[in-house]
Amino acid sequence: MSVGYVWEDLYTRHNMGEYHPESPLRLKAVKNVIDDVKVAPFLTRLIPKPATKEELSWVHDGHYIDRIESTSGKFEDLDPDTSTCPATWDAALLAAGGVIACVDYVMEEKYSHGAFAFVRPPGHHAERTHAMGFCFFNNIAIGTEHAINKYGLKRVAVLDFDVHHGNGTQNHFYNRGDVLFASVHRHPFYPGTGDAIETGKGLGKGLNINVPLNGGGGDEEFRAAWDNILAKVEGFKPELIMVSAGFDAHVEDPLGGMKLTTGAYRRLASKLVLLSKKVCGGRLVLVLEGGYSLSALRSCVKAVLEEMI
Repeated sequence: MSVGYVWEDLYTRHNMGEYHPESPLRLKAVKNVIDDVKVAPFLTRLIPKPATKEELSWVHDGHYIDRIESTSGKFEDLDPDTSTCPATWDAALLAAGGVIACVDYVMEEKYSHGAFAFVRPPGHHAERTHAMGFCFFNNIAIGTEHAINKYGLKRVAVLDFDVHHGNGTQNHFYNRGDVLFASVHRHPFYPGTGDAIETGKGLGKGLNINVPLNGGGGDEEFRAAWDNILAKVEGFKPELIMVSAGFDAHVEDPLGGMKLTTGAYRRLASKLVLLSKKVCGGRLVLVLEGGYSLSALRSCVKAVLEEMI
């Protein structure tokens, strides 16, 4: 019984500049954790395949996919924060494919303890037609669509604890009745979405949950918000729980402006593990998003993996 994970060297070859916070060093910090002798024996490495254009098209416009492909081998600025390098197209395909591999693992491995996709570039800001916020393709949305299309799932919960609201993920599922999306994030803050009044439309009405937190908030506010959300998730009875795992609300993070401790992420991970066992046979997939303090990223990933183990 082990935790599946994806980590590939190609993810470290996507580089947006020496001083960019979304740095290859983030994945190298994670590698230190997954190679730790106290953790490694309980992990199973999964080998992903690059996502296909068809899989990307579940979430993204075909012209946009072609636009990102056209940057292969090139340095290009797509927005003030988001740029490509020669390896970006290949890394982005394998990032989406890494989440797909984790979904397959938890759906098909009878005794898994969940899976964690340690991928770059991140994805939850990526919209149908454009890149933004360090993100090119919406990895977690693509993985969720894969779960629905391949395994016929009727209810999936997509949860996001990054300090920034997952606008791209919310927009993709906003009018859907088969996906509950919930996010706890700093607000007002980048990207400017995620107000509590954004609750979904049509079949998705009431299935989009945002809990905005003030800047400087800490463990107690975070815990209370997620306790309330997880009670609603339990009532939804998802067949799979997907999590955008960003650690940039940590007190050490240079971008987040929040005061969470590693303990807050450990407690949430414990609750996610218990909830997934209760409602969906332990089918839990975490996908790396933000987190820009290397020391905080290491401690938080270690805490989460220990709870999953």
